[in-house]
Amino acid sequence: MFKFLFTFGLIIFGLSLGYLIQRMVGAQIIRLPLSLDRLRRVLLKTALLFINPVTVVGAVWVIRLKDTRILTLPFLGICAILLGGFLALLAAKLLRLERRQTGSLFTCGSFTNIGTMGGLVCYIFLGEIGFGLVSIYKLFEEFIYYTIGFPIAKLYSTEPGEKESLPSRLKKLVTDIFILVSFFSLVFGCLLNLSGVKRPEFYQTINSIFIPLGALFLITSIGLVMKISKIREYLKECFAVSAIKFIIVPTVITSFALMIDYQRIEGGFLLKVVIILSSMPVAFNALIPPSLYNLDLDLANSCWLVSTSLLIFVLPALYLVIHSF
Repeated sequence: MFKFLFTFGLIIFGLSLGYLIQRMVGAQIIRLPLSLDRLRRVLLKTALLFINPVTVVGAVWVIRLKDTRILTLPFLGICAILLGGFLALLAAKLLRLERRQTGSLFTCGSFTNIGTMGGLVCYIFLGEIGFGLVSIYKLFEEFIYYTIGFPIAKLYSTEPGEKESLPSRLKKLVTDIFILVSFFSLVFGCLLNLSGVKRPEFYQTINSIFIPLGALFLITSIGLVMKISKIREYLKECFAVSAIKFIIVPTVITSFALMIDYQRIEGGFLLKVVIILSSMPVAFNALIPPSLYNLDLDLANSCWLVSTSLLIFVLPALYLVIHSF
């Protein structure tokens, strides 16, 4: 119960804090020394370029990497992203959505909050080993978004826009500082793990502070740009995406994990991580393609808000499920 309350409390606190600051600045109740966009970028950079690399290195350092089946974990992550996108396109056809709405629904079904929400839940529910496995699961996440997610979303744009070649997208991918830092943190953690050098005892204390703190910074940055509007107009779409995110994708991906015998690897931690990460809500970056390509941004925003809010029911269910194995 404490783990559930702490996790959900941190999420609610971060979103509420960011949203409250946003509203108070908008109403000119308070004045900040920097703009909301600048504040959001500072929080993101602090979490992703400083806090997260430290936590990832320390968490991956203590994972036992002897079983080669761990190498299949990133591919389950890929399957979850692609399956969610495919199901969203199918749902859009059943709901008879127009092109702009179909593109937005696709990004909501595909883009998943693995890093912020997923990482926090895995750490609170499973500890450092669970958090370390998150980095492995999401290894190809950005690659799939850049090379498949964005181009498919753009196909549903009502405006021609500027064409961007695949080499150009790949160049952005390999030169993105956030992606590079995340990748090299994982690599460095793996090298320390394989070196046989024992991790210092104090590192556990550092991670116990840094992991929740990094999540809080990222969640607060989301609250700074959160918009609560027009959800009633998209209830069918929201429930379709929620069914994809919380029922269909987790069921399929967990079945694959059981077939690979994940329950026998790392004391069952691999299976539990897959269950949690395949059950996460819409990622905030699912709103980026609709913003870029003139898709239905209100639909994407509504699906993000509703799926994130449903964590109040999903988290206790996940806790019960992972402790049944």
